[in-house]
Amino acid sequence: MNAISPIPGAFPQPAPVPLIPESAPFSAEQRAWLNGFLAGLYGGAAAGGAAAPAPEPEEEFPWHDPALALEERLAMAAGKPSSRQLMAAMAQLDCGQCGYVCKSYAEAIASGAEGSLSLCVPGGKATQRALKALVAEAPAATPVAAPKATGPALVPVRVLAARPLSGAGSVKDVRNVVLDLEGSGLRYEPGDSLGLLAPNDPALVEGCLAILGATGEEMVPCPDGTARPAREAFLSHLAIARPLDRTCDLLAGAARDPKEAAMLRKLVDGDDDASPGDADLLDLLEHFPSARPPLADLAASLPGLKPRLYSIASSPLAVPGKVELCVSVVTAERRGRVRQGVASSHLGFRALAEGGARTVPGDKERALAGVMPAHMQVSHFRLPEDPSTPVIMCGPGTGIAPFRAFLQHRASLGIKGRTWLFFGDQRSATDYLFSDEIEGWLADGTLERLSLAWSRDPGTKKTYVQDRMKEQAADLWRWFQDGARFYICGDAARMAKDVDTTLRAIAMGEGRMDADAAREWIVALARQNRYQRDVY
Repeated sequence: MNAISPIPGAFPQPAPVPLIPESAPFSAEQRAWLNGFLAGLYGGAAAGGAAAPAPEPEEEFPWHDPALALEERLAMAAGKPSSRQLMAAMAQLDCGQCGYVCKSYAEAIASGAEGSLSLCVPGGKATQRALKALVAEAPAATPVAAPKATGPALVPVRVLAARPLSGAGSVKDVRNVVLDLEGSGLRYEPGDSLGLLAPNDPALVEGCLAILGATGEEMVPCPDGTARPAREAFLSHLAIARPLDRTCDLLAGAARDPKEAAMLRKLVDGDDDASPGDADLLDLLEHFPSARPPLADLAASLPGLKPRLYSIASSPLAVPGKVELCVSVVTAERRGRVRQGVASSHLGFRALAEGGARTVPGDKERALAGVMPAHMQVSHFRLPEDPSTPVIMCGPGTGIAPFRAFLQHRASLGIKGRTWLFFGDQRSATDYLFSDEIEGWLADGTLERLSLAWSRDPGTKKTYVQDRMKEQAADLWRWFQDGARFYICGDAARMAKDVDTTLRAIAMGEGRMDADAAREWIVALARQNRYQRDVY
């Protein structure tokens, strides 16, 4: 999921007027954000000159920034209510993999509605340990019934193609996935994301059923309240690629071997020496053979499958009736078995016709393509309304996705102007994604400037996008002084943090600011909607 992540302190302070009318073409969330921002700029007197009472200021969450270290986030939240300290321990991506966003997950834990402390996938063990420590320190919450999850409505779409983007010899397998939206009712704009609900790897399902001695026909509970055959439940309804701590807790209670029970409890606690790490359900069943709870109880302990979010890599003007993604197919060998990313491998391989087909060219062949439930995630990651506003885009690797959509959209509208793309990956010969299109846009003026960075090109120094930014610091600063908007998409833990640090260094060097002023400059950019991030 590529979720928009706020910058520390980047929350608008509301004041009376003006307001965006409800008839304006914005979602309720966007309208609320704009109302707050505009009121902050122009607030003062109400209509007719009478003073209007000031509303309560919106709560700020300065720790809600994935570029900050966990310790720094926790320090910022020290002294705050328990739910806010718990929020500071999250990865701050609002990625939805936990079934919540960071704030609502923290509030669910604090209220007792959510008992699992290991739902934050990007936060991993560090977040799990921090949550455990905070929960231990906080007064015991009175358990309340967890609200029934209500996700977005899903509609079927078809996968039409998964064309290779990375070249032969690349260590990556990146694909341009094309999906058919005809008849789905789904609409999108560049900057939005597509949520796709993919089934589990059938081989993993069969492995779990076999080691459990199950036929697959046994009825087990599913998160939607229904009972389904175990094979169907494990394939399409339950997340078996990453069991929760409650599954390990259940296995620990069922383990006949005390050593196995002890190790399972270490996994629950997130201990560094607990093994196996990054385990799927089959790993646990293989590693702890004495732990065999009833099949129905095991199913009930597993989380439900959730849609994966992908930043859209196309413009509806360029590919009407379709949507395109830039997907890195995740495969890795661990403990003698190949593990596949649930959604990425399904999109890259399993969703299409059997026999290795990678494209479904015509209407008759579309029936062979995989159908997947999908929903559209509307974002405020948007091109500026004024096409003359300078646009700076930083998207290494698959982070190129929304910027390919931006440029494709501007090209379809015939818009030229001040656009600057920073793109990087490992090798220029194999990892220059969408190279023909990008070079074409550079040639025809849709893209004004292009800065490329390659970290593994033979015979050259490792270079990353932040290195190119440092080299072009003076020009970047001029673009910012001309009102440029800066967009970043990609990995939050490393790349986005490094880019953020580089921006602050540029402000200090070119803008002659001290560290505090540079930080405030970043905050101001975000408040003005001029610093937007789609990080994951």
